[in-house]
Amino acid sequence: MPRWDERPLVGRAGELAALEAAVERAVTGRGSAVLVAGDAGVGKSRLLDELTARATARGLRVLVGHCVDLGEVGLPYLPFVDLLRPVAAELGEDAAGLFAARVGSREPDAADLPSPVRTLRPPVDDGRLQLFESVAGALAGLAADAPVLVVLEDLHWADRSSRDLLRYLLARLGDEPVAVVASYRSDDLHRRHPLRPLLAELVRLPGVERLDLAPLPDAAVEELVRGLAAGVPDRTVDDVVARAEGNAFYAEELLAAGLAGETLPLGLTDVLLTRVEQLAPGAQQVLRVAAVAGRRVRHELVAAVGGLSDAELDRALAEAVHSHLLVVGPDGAYRFRHALLREAVLADLLPGERVRLHAAVAAHLAAVPAAGTAAERAHHLRESNDLAGALAASLEAADEARRVGAPAEQLQHLEAALALWPAVPGAADRAGRGQAELLLETSTAARRGGELHRAVALLRAAQDVLGPDGDRELRARVHYTLAQALARIEDQASAVRETTAAMALVPAAPPSPVRTWAAATHARACYEVGRRADGDAAAEEALAAADALGLDSAWADVAVTLARSRGGDGLTARLEEALARARRSGDADVEIRVLFNLAIVAYEAGTVRETLRWSDEGLARAQVLGVEWSFYAAELRHLGVVSRYVLGDWDGSLALADRLARVPEMAAHVRAAGLLVQVGRGDPAAAARITWARGLAGRLDAHVLLLLATAGAEIDLAAWTGDPATALDTARSAAATLAELWGDERLAVVRLVATALAPVADAAVTARLTGDAAALAGWTAAGESLVALGRDAVADHARAVGPHGVEADAWVARLDAEAARLAGENAPELWSAAAEAFGYGHVYEQARSRWRLAEALVATGDRDAALGPLTSAADTARSLGARPLADAVAALARRARLELPGAGRVVDTAAVFTPRETEVLALLARGRTNRQIGGELFISEKTASVHVSNILAKLGAGSRTEAVAVAASRGLLPTG
Repeated sequence: MPRWDERPLVGRAGELAALEAAVERAVTGRGSAVLVAGDAGVGKSRLLDELTARATARGLRVLVGHCVDLGEVGLPYLPFVDLLRPVAAELGEDAAGLFAARVGSREPDAADLPSPVRTLRPPVDDGRLQLFESVAGALAGLAADAPVLVVLEDLHWADRSSRDLLRYLLARLGDEPVAVVASYRSDDLHRRHPLRPLLAELVRLPGVERLDLAPLPDAAVEELVRGLAAGVPDRTVDDVVARAEGNAFYAEELLAAGLAGETLPLGLTDVLLTRVEQLAPGAQQVLRVAAVAGRRVRHELVAAVGGLSDAELDRALAEAVHSHLLVVGPDGAYRFRHALLREAVLADLLPGERVRLHAAVAAHLAAVPAAGTAAERAHHLRESNDLAGALAASLEAADEARRVGAPAEQLQHLEAALALWPAVPGAADRAGRGQAELLLETSTAARRGGELHRAVALLRAAQDVLGPDGDRELRARVHYTLAQALARIEDQASAVRETTAAMALVPAAPPSPVRTWAAATHARACYEVGRRADGDAAAEEALAAADALGLDSAWADVAVTLARSRGGDGLTARLEEALARARRSGDADVEIRVLFNLAIVAYEAGTVRETLRWSDEGLARAQVLGVEWSFYAAELRHLGVVSRYVLGDWDGSLALADRLARVPEMAAHVRAAGLLVQVGRGDPAAAARITWARGLAGRLDAHVLLLLATAGAEIDLAAWTGDPATALDTARSAAATLAELWGDERLAVVRLVATALAPVADAAVTARLTGDAAALAGWTAAGESLVALGRDAVADHARAVGPHGVEADAWVARLDAEAARLAGENAPELWSAAAEAFGYGHVYEQARSRWRLAEALVATGDRDAALGPLTSAADTARSLGARPLADAVAALARRARLELPGAGRVVDTAAVFTPRETEVLALLARGRTNRQIGGELFISEKTASVHVSNILAKLGAGSRTEAVAVAASRGLLPTG
């Protein structure tokens, strides 16, 4: 299996800072000590390695000693011999002077110790003080030349003599420039461990601190895993993070095993089981019962299943707890100190023993229902091969999960029941429904949990089970439910085929709930593909049938479809009526759909605060209903992230985007939407997160909102980093995908191309400034192609759908202004219009437009008018923490010699260049050659070359183009 020699240090910045503070005290002449505690494998050694490397780099003398587990026969003073051996080797014969205090007599085995530190041997009563003082004096002597860092590892294995010497040194070296850092395993310290009383004594000494290393947070473990091996699949990373539980050593071992195709590494299993095998038989039996029972187990279950008397059980549990293998929780239940310990114990059980224990636990749970859940009972029944009982318990567990609003867990239990179905005779009778009905129910749980692709697969499986001769109404239900799922993964053509099949299976008269829902879904599907007449007919039928049958949920669903399709006045009022009827029906999916449409209508109208109100209300309601990651709940969360970004609540936007660490893949656009804040703030982590989102968007090729979030952030990052090629390619690719999937309704293209046009126009401006005709032609043509993509999208939308809203108005204004800049026009009126258009509530984009407005005003010579919008842009950038925009504003202020708070001092060109150099620089900015400069200024070409060289030297530039760019950024470019 792979192993890594260089492991990244992650998640320990605070602990490392505490240790470096102790080292700093030693540097200033004061002694200090830190006792580092942590479980085995949590990262103590890696942390100390980093500390020693940094201390060495600072010029400290670092002495490292290791304690070794030698059982009852320990080598006295071994860690101190270990740390002083290099000193002896370095000093040679001079080392004798370092140990001025010697012990007169020697024990027979003293020759085993290396000279000149043979005095570090088992002390005799009359030589103990001299010995300890000898070591203290040696360390003080070394510290006289340079501060000393003493590192002692694995103090839990230290012999008694070493412990006594450490106690003496920490008391003796308080005024010497010596830092002592000692590590030990906290999980090895049982109640009678000899290190316990020493630790209690040491922490009372002045300058001695204790530092507990807690398990790493999940994010740090993920960073560690990805730092160890490139390209690790996300599933492997997630598995390692979940199982390692913050233990760095376990994470490394699990990663190595995962890459080698193993489940639990043999080496790690041996390490874990060694501690178990040291226990008495009763304690081992308790651990076996606890391993089978689960991560947590109550006393009553162990007593019922363990086969021990009360006295034996008490002794066994006490031993397991005092050995730090089991931990007592606040509720009195026992749990394994680490999940991998349970895995190792479980893996060590013989098959028959495991089955018997599972059966015993299942019997106890059946006899005492309050002792566990149906999910636990299903697990133990399945593991004890009682498949019929497991099927019934899985369905019961699914029902419990549904009642508490946990669709992910409901899906898990239903899929477990489906897996058992073929192996259980009479499964339909036991389940109270057929396999197709169970598949339909499972697909509903998948949809509510945001697993749309899984729902599609389950519904197709239901179609296979039903076949062409199955119950017609049930087949129709499967068809229209599948259509709903397909529409949400942008497969509209397939959705129409499914709704058409559903309509054909059930007659319109007499009205029925199945036909009503088939018609409601068919109407929505037809509108999506432009079949408006068919959509109108199906919608009218569904509305009439819903009224006749009292199906408020179907009525509300169709009302939303019609309201969004037809638009017009009173749209919000119609949606609010649909909301009231949806809530009356108790249909969570329809209610959340109505709330989403209320929010998106407000957003399209430019009332962003109203959007935020509806999205927050919808999210709160989705949480109550237990459908937080259903399709429309995820869209509400996405709107909440975007609305906060638009309104300038960037902290709130990021917090909502990252509120849950794990989200369904089809809701990944929620997290990706936070990228705009990261890019806007210049967060270095944005690039890596864009790479993650791009990879996911490539795999989920029809996830348009994820594509939009990713492409928008990538284009914006390219704009700020001066990468017009990436912005251009990304915008073109995204526009092509949107044209394929959204057709005439691809108005989102305008935002992408307008944003991408900014760096392309920048490149054209630079080419124009430097006289690079070829580059100017290339970038102008590229920019014009972007403008055409945006204007075509606007025209197609107007023809097929109608007028667009205020957000689109703002982006069209931005597109027009950028197009003018691309053509070399300084158009303050266009940038003023863009800034005004974004005044509907988009704080950041309004500030960006004001920055460009100020730039255009400066270019036209109206510096005084530029100060107002530039100051406003600076204030917004400061309040948002938008560093790239703030830098751009400051650069413009310097370039235009405008006094702007925080923009730096305005430098007079005359303070940097001579009058002649100023003239030469102005011509350089126009792309003139040395010969042309000489001709225009009536000087020789050689003299012009000398002036150009002086300008490059003063600016620290390597080329003429770079000199012009640097001068422009520093406000040194002549404006006359």
